[in-house]
Amino acid sequence: MTDAAVTTGAIPKPPAKSAGAWALDVLIWGGVLVLLIYSVGDVDLGNLPRLFGDNPTTQLLAGELLKPDFSNWKLFVEKMWETVQIALWGTFLAVFAAVPMGLAAARNVAPVWVVTPVRLVMNLLRSIPDLVIGLLFVVAVGLGPLPGVLAIALNTSGVLAKLFSEAVESIDKGPVEGVRATGASSLHEIVWGVIPQVAPLWTSFALYRFESNSRSATVLGLIGAGGIGAVLFDAMNAFQYRQVSAAVIIVVIAVTLIDMLSQAMRKRLL
Repeated sequence: MTDAAVTTGAIPKPPAKSAGAWALDVLIWGGVLVLLIYSVGDVDLGNLPRLFGDNPTTQLLAGELLKPDFSNWKLFVEKMWETVQIALWGTFLAVFAAVPMGLAAARNVAPVWVVTPVRLVMNLLRSIPDLVIGLLFVVAVGLGPLPGVLAIALNTSGVLAKLFSEAVESIDKGPVEGVRATGASSLHEIVWGVIPQVAPLWTSFALYRFESNSRSATVLGLIGAGGIGAVLFDAMNAFQYRQVSAAVIIVVIAVTLIDMLSQAMRKRLL
């Protein structure tokens, strides 16, 4: 604000974009719009009206889903509990692996010759979908919950390691420098200067991934990796849509309870 504007009390003009900035915005968002229009046919959006039209199959499916059959509710609850255990163990193993990787990938903690290969490993783990990893483990160790646990652990460890490293890179340097001033080693700097600052945030990240993994474990059951997904797959193949509806309701209730529990835990930590 200029001296004249201060003296007269005039409202300064809002900042204006340059012609080059406007051109770049038009190019970016125009390109996105063109891509969306171009891909309408490729993603078959033209058949979307069939979902809401006079389609006997859709009407039958909707009618069956609105009448859930809870005759096998004990099986659904048992398999959902197995799904939660898969997500819990997968998340625990992922956290166990992500803590050292997150510290080794933080540029303000580890040297560049350590950061670079660790970040490459993190990118590899995140880039492979957990369904693909689950299929590989199903072939390796057979059907059951173990492939689901291992698939979630590998995929989630890459995600959490990235989040953990970013949290470490954003810490306040003061506590670390204070620990260093006492003549402590690098390990003591991490234990007493870094971990106390990032522990609540790390816990929040882990709880969020546990919620997400509870849903992922359901999908992994479709490939034989244990949990309620196998029950859903069998019911769908048998056209037992009423049982599919009941199983989905059980899943929604379980995920909602997990979400409420994790929110309560996060509020106590943050």
